Amino acid sequence: MNAPSGRKVPGGPPGGPRLGYLLRQAAGAHRLAMERALSDLDVTPPQFLVLRLLAETPGSSSADIARAASLTTATMSVIVTNLKRREAVASTAHAVHGRIQQLSLTETGRGLLRACGARVAGVEAELQAGLSADEAERIAAWLRRATSGGS
Repeated sequence: MNAPSGRKVPGGPPGGPRLGYLLRQAAGAHRLAMERALSDLDVTPPQFLVLRLLAETPGSSSADIARAASLTTATMSVIVTNLKRREAVASTAHAVHGRIQQLSLTETGRGLLRACGARVAGVEAELQAGLSADEAERIAAWLRRATSGGS
């Protein structure tokens, strides 16, 4: 297998596809496409993910969202601070455990998520262009297995 530069790619099974390498290349290309699609909204892909998770699970703590998004607590703290600055996210003290801050989207945050969602839908459509519904589902099933540690 050759890299985009035409050089041989090291590693992988002899003569077989280098799935890990290709997966990493695809992830990098997807992240770049996401960054470009969201850039004029001044939203990063991790911020979009946090907005989406908060829309699905309002009242979650920062730690809960960090775990769901596979983000460190330090990264999550920066994301929440930036989203609060934009008035996209609000926090309230938990009724029983006052030190826990529950996060929710504001109206501004919901509008920002809608704008981001329209752009991300375009990235997703481009990613799936040329695939049948069955092919897309088979790839999605394989990716779910790969990310859950199964094979």
